[in-house]
Amino acid sequence: MRQTTKPQVQKMKKVLILLALLLAMPSVSRAASVEAAPFKIIAGDVLQITVWKEEGLDREVLVLPDGDITFPLIGSVKAQGSTLDELQSLVKHKLKKFIPNATVTVTVKAAMGHTVNVIGQVNKPGEILLGRQLTTMQALSQAGGLTPYADDDAIIIMRHRGESDDAIPVPYSDIVSGNNLDRDFVLQPGDVIIVPTAGLF
Repeated sequence: MRQTTKPQVQKMKKVLILLALLLAMPSVSRAASVEAAPFKIIAGDVLQITVWKEEGLDREVLVLPDGDITFPLIGSVKAQGSTLDELQSLVKHKLKKFIPNATVTVTVKAAMGHTVNVIGQVNKPGEILLGRQLTTMQALSQAGGLTPYADDDAIIIMRHRGESDDAIPVPYSDIVSGNNLDRDFVLQPGDVIIVPTAGLF
């Protein structure tokens, strides 16, 4: 029987690593496509609305708790739930009778409404700004990870839906061990991740 030489072993290792990377590529593509989801405006966001060559129509506006913004000439406009492009088109349409060929630009100055909170047994509890789509595990990582006193089997996400709150269990141990990866939920603005102390429940 032929003995495998050291260079051959190293070559086989490189091939196996390459195969592993190729197998991982579809999941990377899926993750990239998730993060490319359009930004939706919500209450608390600060927007910059500019009308080209129109003095006085370059304004920083706050999306109010009812989801509206106020802009000169057009008054109140519903912004919550729209993408930036949709709001841009709406403002342009509303301005049409005052400025027929207005060039309108809408950008995000501060996504202050897009936040989640992590509380309980994490090293850095507090508010996290959703600059991009964020999963539960990524948020826990940004919060410094769990403390030694955390009950990792009792982590929940509190999510407000209409007039009620949902408690969504997070199978932390399973996700860490590579199981139930589909339960590493993408967080929504307003979510609260609660990490209880072991032995409390």
